[in-house]
Amino acid sequence: MNFTIEVNNKTITARKGETILEALERSGIKVPTLCHMPGLYPTGSCRMCVVEVEGKSNLITACSYPVEEWMKIRTHSPRVVNARKTNVELLLSNHPDDCLYCERNGNCELQKFAEDLNVRERRFPGKKNKYKSDPSGSSIVRDPAKCILCGRCVRTCDEVIGAVTLGFIGRGNKTIIGPPFNKQINLSSCITCGQCIMACPTGALHEKKHASDLQNALHNPDIHVVMNYSPTVSVTIGEKFGMKPGRDIHGILNAALRKTGFDRVFDTSFGADLYITELAAEMEQRLIKGETLPVFSSDCPAWVKYAEQWHPDMLPHLSSCKSPQQMLGAIISSYYTKLYHINPDNLYTVSAMPCTAKKFEAQREQMTHKGISDVDVVLTTRELAEFIRLNGIDTEQIEPELADKPFHVRSSSGKLLSVSGGVTEALIRTLHYRITGKDFSQAKIAELRNNKDYREVKIKMGDHKLGFAVVSNVKLASRLIAEIKAGRDDLHFIEVMACPGGCINGGGQPIGTDNAALKSRVKTVYETDDKDSIRYPYKNPALIGLYRDFLGEPLGSLSLELLHTTYKKREVPL
Repeated sequence: MNFTIEVNNKTITARKGETILEALERSGIKVPTLCHMPGLYPTGSCRMCVVEVEGKSNLITACSYPVEEWMKIRTHSPRVVNARKTNVELLLSNHPDDCLYCERNGNCELQKFAEDLNVRERRFPGKKNKYKSDPSGSSIVRDPAKCILCGRCVRTCDEVIGAVTLGFIGRGNKTIIGPPFNKQINLSSCITCGQCIMACPTGALHEKKHASDLQNALHNPDIHVVMNYSPTVSVTIGEKFGMKPGRDIHGILNAALRKTGFDRVFDTSFGADLYITELAAEMEQRLIKGETLPVFSSDCPAWVKYAEQWHPDMLPHLSSCKSPQQMLGAIISSYYTKLYHINPDNLYTVSAMPCTAKKFEAQREQMTHKGISDVDVVLTTRELAEFIRLNGIDTEQIEPELADKPFHVRSSSGKLLSVSGGVTEALIRTLHYRITGKDFSQAKIAELRNNKDYREVKIKMGDHKLGFAVVSNVKLASRLIAEIKAGRDDLHFIEVMACPGGCINGGGQPIGTDNAALKSRVKTVYETDDKDSIRYPYKNPALIGLYRDFLGEPLGSLSLELLHTTYKKREVPL
């Protein structure tokens, strides 16, 4: 049911059951918010979204108050603006004065509100927060002094992801947000997905930086530095340079990275092709031998860590395949160094990922070979953009270049791993070929190309009717595990991504991205798949050459040594 309301002396259309904020935003009227999170139940705690409603003596929180037919609303009256300004001034009263050095300088919501509301002095002097920063995590740094208690990280961790790591601690003006008992984050159940960073409006949470280590390596003539970047990064990093969301700049990125000093630049889409090839072989083997099914995907390190912590009895169901990042890292340190006569001791491998959990993954003991890490440093998309700017590269003034040999060719299936459902779609193509010897005729699987958090499809392959499921957070994965333990047996493969939407919305991506930008990224990935001349990993000539000249065959002895691993129960101290 639609009806009209009056806003700022103009008539707009509202819908029964929606909030004032929803009606205003749909009509193009912007109201500031801090605690509000679209899709989650409103709390109205920050009171930045207050509006004036005729007949109401107090200001009303637009995010939580339902719209009514009789309403006459003023969104930016002097009373409203003064209330919002006072809220910001109170938040700033005990906030650190280190904007110049803050991780979020120029991209901080509190800073922006202060600018928009013309806050130019400290009217409410308060005692400064003196909480110590917590750098104990492998991926995430927590700085409680900059926390404004909006609660968005808590709700994201609990209601969106399902990890339940962060919470409110203490009462009154002693309240802070942190892991249980306010202990170090490395002792907590944090799965390092980084979605808390994406939700945080200030610099209270950010990734652990590694760019300085890389800069030193690039200027050491004795070190051979190589880069492998995720297929997702090339679709999103352009936004950090003011480009249109969804523009794939892989050619420009190749050129930019060479200009910063990298000796070789590789696209991890090749590693994704390798991952899918090994995964399909593993699936086929389990089907033939009747081994542990269903198989869970293993390319999301946040999900793997969650499974180790909370579902150790399900670890035999996880694929033994390392992630594309780690597979390519292992191949670089073994095959690539031999092919080009490079001393492995002088090799420095860098990966650029849309994910903070990849930092944790690269440090795992299982991801080393003869005591040497397969990947030395992991940068997020944000860090990589900062690094390119640090080196004075103008991305608008350079010509696109190809990735380096021998990992210079990829299939569009490798690109599909950027989106939730992409692993499953790429797997179906390759597994179908392994079982039937024929290409999978259904190029697009519509059931896997929607934005739902849970997707499912059944596919006939030879004598097998296989069930595939896709979940877009670990909370749904837990529910599916409960169903499997209760006897459900119609699923054979389950793809789990910790971040909603998959890597395209990872915790290392540009902060402040809206839904329109996310849709543009996804659209680009699918358009690449539609237009690419090589759509199947098993038709990638560079991958064929790797197996012919080095690995032998999928699940062969060398593949098992370099590309596969095992997992075990991980204790959570808190």
